[in-house]
Amino acid sequence: MRKNLVVAIDGYSSCGKSTLAKALAKKLGFIYIDSGAMYRAVTLYFIRNDVKIDNDEAIEEALRHVELNFHSRDYQSHITLNGEEVSEEIRQMPVSEYVSEVSAHKQVRREMVKQQQRMGKSKNIVMDGRDIGTAVFSDAQVKLFMTADPKIRAERRFKEMQSKGDTTTTLEEVFENLAHRDYADTTRKESPLTRAEDAIILDNTALTEAEQLEFALTKVTPFIPQ
Repeated sequence: MRKNLVVAIDGYSSCGKSTLAKALAKKLGFIYIDSGAMYRAVTLYFIRNDVKIDNDEAIEEALRHVELNFHSRDYQSHITLNGEEVSEEIRQMPVSEYVSEVSAHKQVRREMVKQQQRMGKSKNIVMDGRDIGTAVFSDAQVKLFMTADPKIRAERRFKEMQSKGDTTTTLEEVFENLAHRDYADTTRKESPLTRAEDAIILDNTALTEAEQLEFALTKVTPFIPQ
């Protein structure tokens, strides 16, 4: 029986999983772990070092040289790749276009799962991703599965990219990228994106950030010792 409380948030890309996870962790005083950032950081390393994803030996060797760490400031999660802050770079389109292919490889997923499970052994955590409730923490006490209308997801992601200074990527490109990632995430052989049987569906198409946080709190609060 798990003594610490784990909240697993899974769902499609650009559904606001990280936004909800961060807000929930802040409200509850839990640790927030951004699993998606871990896969993006590995992808960035592969791009920089021209690691061929059809070469298992190359992938295995590359993973030996990838050290990821999280640093929290004002409940914002910052990730370093071998000591370098890469939180902004991993959100750029080159990484977005490649991350699903990299994360589909069993060596990558197994290494990331090992690191994630170590992080969640003793502390109360909120973790978001694609397979947290199914593969990483199948024993999580609370599991949420987030979804939203694809067009709304693309618009949200587009606005986020614009706010960070990306003026070259079009809304159509973002929509196509999300469609590609959905297909890759749900059809990959290693830990595909699926809803755990005991996961609660959270469709936030028409919800505000405050409303989705309130929904999540009603599901988590009963598990917190009084």
